[in-house]
This record gives sequence, structure tokens and C-alpha cells, in this order.
Amino acid sequence: MPADRLLSTLLRSLQTYTDQQDTPRILGTASSLLTTLGNPHNLSLLTSHLLTAPALWDRHDGLQTPLRLISVFHSAVTTIVKYHNDVRHDKGPELLPGQVPTGGGLSIDDWVCAVVAGADERSHRWKHLIVLAGLLIGIGSLQEQGMDLYWVSRARRRVEEALVRAVNLALVEVRERREADALGGHTIALTLNHSFSYLSDAERAMLDYDLLLPVLIGTAYFSNEGFQSAYFLGGLDLDVVTQGKKLDWPARSTSFRQVETIVSRPLVASMGPLSRLIAHSVENVRDALLIQTMMDDLASFARALTTQWRQIKLSQIDPAEESAYFEDQAQHKTLPVLWRLLKAALFSTTIILRGVFSRAIGDSTLAADSVAPVLASQALHTLRHLYFITSRLGPASFSQHTFVYLTAIDILSAYPSHADRFLKSIAPQQLGHIPSHPLDRILDLYFLNTAEHFALVLSPATNEELLVASAVPYLASGANHNMLPIFEAAHSVVLSVLSTPQSAHITAKHLPFYIDALFSVFPHNLSPRQFRLAFKTLMRVTAPPSVLSASHPDLPATLLELVFHRALHAPTIALPPDETTLALQGSDAPPPPLSEQAVLALTLLDSLPFLSIPLLEEWLPLCADLVNAIDDDVMRDAVKARFWEVLVNSEMDPERSGIAVAWWTTKGGRERVLFGREDEGEKYMMSGALPVDENRKTSKL
Repeated sequence: MPADRLLSTLLRSLQTYTDQQDTPRILGTASSLLTTLGNPHNLSLLTSHLLTAPALWDRHDGLQTPLRLISVFHSAVTTIVKYHNDVRHDKGPELLPGQVPTGGGLSIDDWVCAVVAGADERSHRWKHLIVLAGLLIGIGSLQEQGMDLYWVSRARRRVEEALVRAVNLALVEVRERREADALGGHTIALTLNHSFSYLSDAERAMLDYDLLLPVLIGTAYFSNEGFQSAYFLGGLDLDVVTQGKKLDWPARSTSFRQVETIVSRPLVASMGPLSRLIAHSVENVRDALLIQTMMDDLASFARALTTQWRQIKLSQIDPAEESAYFEDQAQHKTLPVLWRLLKAALFSTTIILRGVFSRAIGDSTLAADSVAPVLASQALHTLRHLYFITSRLGPASFSQHTFVYLTAIDILSAYPSHADRFLKSIAPQQLGHIPSHPLDRILDLYFLNTAEHFALVLSPATNEELLVASAVPYLASGANHNMLPIFEAAHSVVLSVLSTPQSAHITAKHLPFYIDALFSVFPHNLSPRQFRLAFKTLMRVTAPPSVLSASHPDLPATLLELVFHRALHAPTIALPPDETTLALQGSDAPPPPLSEQAVLALTLLDSLPFLSIPLLEEWLPLCADLVNAIDDDVMRDAVKARFWEVLVNSEMDPERSGIAVAWWTTKGGRERVLFGREDEGEKYMMSGALPVDENRKTSKL
């Protein structure tokens, strides 16, 4: 069929919408006509009808229609550019008599101008972005693939300029129409999300970010094309069924199909680039008040997400026990899709918050005393509400989260009154009690991990009545190895309080209880790493020149005796590896397995740099004897290596180093550490050898 007749047929098909129409065929025909029509007026006419056709726009497909049309123009310009590139390099196909060349014989510039001319006043401004974005993405992607397209740079530059102008005009149009044109805002987010990387820096600077930022946030978090204000969790609980003692979430359920639909939506599927676009907008808005409003929106979304999560049965299962309480279908098919959606919300929010603090560091308005602590508190509240997702990944598993979290803490630490108010707002509701709901325990874990960083700026009363009181229930609690992270967080909080100079009287009051709790929970509910850190901190707090050492001078020696005598009778079987050990198993130097006895020996060695001179002289030989009491060769060698590291790696000050060097060289330290076990006799003897004559045995050098 000739192109003109095919165009007439297509235009008639575009005028009415029917449920039986073949939309992919219509769009395929349109894409083909865009590459064959030679009359610029026909190209403009076709483009204009595509942007207004009832057959396309009366369908309630959301962003699927704009996305399909972007693909049409992307495909068409790709075909045109490739054809002209082949012609320039004498690789073009030979044309038969009467055959119309690709592009209808138009040059690139003329073809682009004809297509863009179809984006006229008969269609909304935001629909013009579909044409321009499709053209820019097509040209830009070919250049990314390595095709030398210097000869289309003029056309690309024109498309970029037109796209930016169209975005700004569309933003004004959407702001005026507001709720009457929700699809317009969504389309702006979609087209700019896909084409932003192809814009030059000069054109990006021309965008009106003050109008763009609210549109992007509203689309990503509160629209049906994004995270739906977190309400997608609301109907999920109706489909979670109990089968025996296990829970199941069937794949055929309505709620699961809804989650699958959300995950596959264009903006959610590309939430990574969209969140980076939002972060870029945050860094470039002129009105800082918009950032504060956005922070309120993010906090509101995160709070709604946590509230919705608490109300469903899935939240009642501890993450470490899911394999015992979920059916295989839920565990391996449906829940992974849900967590993929929740992780997308976490990652996108974190990236946006990173943009906020990147802006705040160099912005005098956001860094003002009236604004900075508020932003930091809002960010920490948002991260808290998302912590039920973060805790599954590990807070330090991605650098963006670490940057946002620590930056917010640093800012808030400069405002003690705000920090005090923030911690009281997120503290456990019932102090002195371990909650039964897993979500409450996760929130307690967030509180403890966060509160640890503020002990130095809080008042002694807050440290004792809030921080210590929140940690006490977890200190001596046992019988649940799955709660090891929160046990360790509680110990870290207490140690941070005991280490603060203003809390000397608190240290004297709570130290006996803490020491008893410390030795009662190791190694079952406290990892070797955390135990060593705790004891090392206690030695630093109790040793001179600390305030506590003046009133309790015997504490360091007492603590050392406790560890030493426990080590002499401690089990020698290797402990199960903790998370840190497991993470390093695949490294070049994996840590060796250690027994409780070996860990206690390492704990004593860690304490040597903090001892007074008399205690150091007394405990160097005792530590050497304890090293040689370890029977396992691998463990003993690991402890010996740590002994040497303490002596030579500048952990001691010059005075203590001098004492250690003298003991090692002239007081038998070297022989005691390296050859102490050989005095017990040789472990192995060559076949036929004579027994060693003790009277003729000489000392070894």
C-alpha cells in the first residue's frame, strides 16, 4: 500500500478507541510511516495525531501510552540516522526504480524539524516531551554505542534546547491544572528520567528545578505510578493465610499481583535513575524551603510505610526465623518481590537524602542554626522508619546510607538540645522491657545504634535515665542468638556512656553490674569482637589518668585477674564464626578459628597499652604464660602474632614501649613467648633418637 494511503488509513484508525484494537500494530505502522513519508507536512500531521489520538489516549494505561510513543519516535530516529550514516560511508542499500529512500529523501535536519513541528498547540505541552525525548534518546544512544554522529550535532542541539523549553512550559501548565492533569506530571517525570543523561550541562542548568522537584517527588512517592503513598501494603494482610503453623502468601492472590504490577511500572522499574534526578534537582533548586517541604514528605512516606508494615502478619515474624514460619511459596516466590519493592523505596530515599546533605554542606540557608538540626532530625526519623528494610541488608552495606546517617548525626551532635529531644522522641516506649514484636525490637536496635553517637553531648541525667535504662534489659538477656546485634548495640551504648568524661559517677554506679553482665553473656550472646572492644574500653575508663582511677585504683588489676583466671579454665574448642569472621572467609587472609580461651588471651593483650607501668611489668610475663597455655598451634600462633603487634605497632606510648622492649630483650620475654612450651619437652622425636639428657641440656638462644 502506498505511504499516503497507509497514512490515511492510520489516521482514521486513530480517531476512535475500541477494546478490540491492536495498539502494537497501530504503533508499528506509525513508526514505519515516520521513516518512509517524504512530505514534511505529512510527518507533522502524523506526529500531531499521535499526540491527540483517542485510540491511544482514551486507554487508561497510565504511563504505558507515553512510554510506547517514546519508543515509536526513538525507533524512527534510530532508523533514519543509521540510514544516513550508511549513505555517508557508501554503505547504503541500492534503491529500485520508484523506491522511496528511508526518510523520504529528507535530510536529518529537515526530518527532525518536520516531526517536531507536529508537537503543536493542539496537544498539551507535556505531550510534546514525548516526541523530543524519543528523538534525543535515539540519537544519544547511538552516540553512546560509538557511532560518530558529528554531522547530526546541530539537530541534537536543537532537540535538547526544545526539550528543556518544553519541560519548563509543561511544568507551568501542570502547576496551573494541578489535579486535572495528573498524567502530565507523571509524563514529565518519565520523559526527563529517560532523557536527562543525554542533556548537556548547559541545558540542564536551564531547567526550572523549583517547579520540577515537587512534580518528581509527588510522582515517585505519592502517585499510582510510584509507591502509592505506601498504601500498597494495606490490602496485603487479607491474602496472607495460615497453613498449620506456617504463613503463606499465594502467588495467585490479588495483593501479590498488585505488587508485581507496581514493580513493573515504568518509573518504579527505573527508580534508581529517577532518584538521582530528584537528588540533582535538590542540589539545584533556588528556594531552600522546597527542600524542607520535601523532607516532610519523605518522613511522612516512611512513617506510613512502617505503620502499614506493622499492621500485617508478615511483620510478626523475626527475619532470622522466617524459614521456620513461612511456606516455600511465600519464602521463595512472593516475599522476594515485595522486598524488592521495599528495597527500591529505601535506596531511592537514601539517594535523595544524600542530595539534601550534599547541598546542605555548602548552603548557608540550610546550614543555619534554625534549619540544620531540623533537617538532620527529619533524615534520622526517615531512616528509622525504613530501618526494618535496612536491617536486612546491614546498615553499612551501601555507602550512600552510611554517608546520610553519619552526616545527620554529625550535624545534630552540634545541637545538644535538639539531639536530646530527638532521642527522647524515638526511645523505646517501655524502658526496662524487651518488646515482643519484632518491629519494636528493630526500632530499639536503631535507637541504640544511634544513641551511641550522642552520649558525649548529652547530659549525665539523659545518659543514665534514657540510654543506660534502654540498654539494661538487653545486657544480661540470653537464650536467643538471633538477637545478637541488639545485644551488642546495648553493650556499645553502655560503653559510650561509661566513656564520657561527664559520666564518671554513672560509671562508678553501673560498672559492677555491667562487668557481671559482660562476663555472663560471653561467648553465647556476645561476639568475640564485641567482648574485646568492651573490655578494652573498660580498661581505658578505669586506668589512669581517668577520673574513676582516682577513686577506684584497684579496678584495672581486678578486671585483669577476672579475665586471666577465666582464661585458664576456659573451653579450648573453636567458637562458631561471627558475622565479621564469615564476611572475611573469602579474603586473602581469613581470620583463624579461635576458642574462648584464645579470645580471652587476646583480650588481655588488647589491654596492655592502657596499664600503668607497675601493672604492665607484672602482666607481661603472665600474658606470655597464658599464650603458651593454648594447646592448639594455629590459635597460639594467632595470639603470638597479636602479642608482637601490640609491642611494635605503636599502640603503646614511649614510656610503656621502653618497658616492653626491656622485658622482651633483657628479662626473658622473647624466650618466654616464643619458646615457653619447649621447656615441657619435645613434642616429636626422630625415629631411633636418644632421649635428651637433662643434665646436658643447654639453653636455647
